Amino acid sequence: MIATLLAALTLTAPRDTMLVTPAWLAERLADPQLILFQVGTRADYDSVHIPGAQFLELRTVSAPRDTVLPLELPAPAALDSVLEARGVSDDSRIVLYWGSNWVTPTTRIYLTLVWAGLGDRVSILDGGLAAWREAGHPVTAAVPAERAPGDLTIRPRDDVVVTASWVAEHRADPAVAVIDARNPRFYTGEDTNYTRPGHIAGAISIPFTSVADSSLHFLPPAELDALFVAAGATADRRVVAYCHIGQQATAVWFAARLTGREARLYDGSYTEWDRLTQYPVERSVP
Repeated sequence: MIATLLAALTLTAPRDTMLVTPAWLAERLADPQLILFQVGTRADYDSVHIPGAQFLELRTVSAPRDTVLPLELPAPAALDSVLEARGVSDDSRIVLYWGSNWVTPTTRIYLTLVWAGLGDRVSILDGGLAAWREAGHPVTAAVPAERAPGDLTIRPRDDVVVTASWVAEHRADPAVAVIDARNPRFYTGEDTNYTRPGHIAGAISIPFTSVADSSLHFLPPAELDALFVAAGATADRRVVAYCHIGQQATAVWFAARLTGREARLYDGSYTEWDRLTQYPVERSVP
């Protein structure tokens, strides 16, 4: 009984800080320390957003696009500049949400802010703008007044992302679960758009679309835990998620953290692994 209770507490505690509800946000909307960002497209934001929300585009908090790896973590100074210009300071409370049905840019930005050392002050609005509107809260098309520049300290962490060489060294480690978050057709190798179709040898499949329900609320902790366990990623294994370029996998990384698992992102993902021919791939086409 005690063990069951402790397990339940382990599963629910991270969710309390990582996700917020529309009711929680509505109570704090006037808090001057709150920084609210809508993630997605400019057109969505210009059409409608939560009062006081600023628009934040993924590319503005990513490294400049590269022909090989189009989505990587930014330089700390560049990220600091972008966030300070939007009023973010060391005492800010940041909430991210998606404007339409595109979850993974938001989880990608969340990961970036965790990497930057802001993780204890950043949350995602569960269900995004749709959940806010469904709860009857107001929306607007008015752009909020520009905020005074913030004063932010970026402290990059070394326990958020891993490299290809790290994955190669640990992919067969029983304490590590390498998870392919792409659509299953890429995992099996049925889709042949890559030079070496398939997946990282030893990886298991948990598609990024499986961690949220049809209304884009993340599954309850117990259901997420069951999803990971069924795939072989038991609670005692460190999760390392990857996808095509390091965006879709952040939803699986986020979900793993919701269950209390230690989790990291292989940022180069399969786009990088595919061209590193010294590292093995597998196919499992039905």
